[in-house]
Amino acid sequence: MRGRRVALAALLLTWSGCGPQAPPDVTVYAAASLGPALDEIAREFRRETGKRVVADYASSSVLARRLLAGAPADVFLSAHPRWMDRLESERRLEFATRSDLLGNGLVVVGPTGSGRTLSALEDLAGGEGRIAVGDPDHVPAGVYAKEALIAANVWERVAPRLIPAGDVRAALMLVERGECVAGIVYRSDAASSDRVRTLYEIPDDLHEPIVYPVAILRGHSTPASSAYLEFLRSDVAREVFRRYGFTVRSRAGVAAG
Repeated sequence: MRGRRVALAALLLTWSGCGPQAPPDVTVYAAASLGPALDEIAREFRRETGKRVVADYASSSVLARRLLAGAPADVFLSAHPRWMDRLESERRLEFATRSDLLGNGLVVVGPTGSGRTLSALEDLAGGEGRIAVGDPDHVPAGVYAKEALIAANVWERVAPRLIPAGDVRAALMLVERGECVAGIVYRSDAASSDRVRTLYEIPDDLHEPIVYPVAILRGHSTPASSAYLEFLRSDVAREVFRRYGFTVRSRAGVAAG
């Protein structure tokens, strides 16, 4: 009987340590393309400050609509100024916290085992098979991809073969699985995957500059969210962003060395 009581006491002690986890110190809504880099930065932030960050990744347009509908978040990082502009016009941003944090580029990728090579976007029009992109109607990576294809005069020929994905990471996954022969994704997405290889780097002058603005949401300026925003510009975070293929911008909005 005594042995049973000891076992029961030990079990109760185990259960007592499995209660609900404390809420995060910072909740982040961020463009899907930022996932791998921000996850690493969150770990570094917790190591330095003890503060826990939880991030929700999706298409910038989807996240912006959630925020406009009242979803709670402290910090928003968008892959296109359009959605940050929308939140700002609705007075959903904390005053003077918005800035341009990062830049990126577009690349055409194929599965790692693909022997295909491209010398121009024109080569996409001459091939066969499906091409993965973020949905050009609302996913920033897809918007930029459409701009580039139009500028290269191949949109009409390529459009019937495009497979629109809900966000750029989903487009990348279609190529990783071999379900598409190619995909147009961010340079950072290609850098984060060992299951695709870059077939062609799309010239920046074929599309609008790719800019990632960041801001604290109105009513969510806390010591923790402010510290996180500042940490995103730290040397530690800058090194992580660069390793994942992003261009780090200065507070003035230009590429930083």
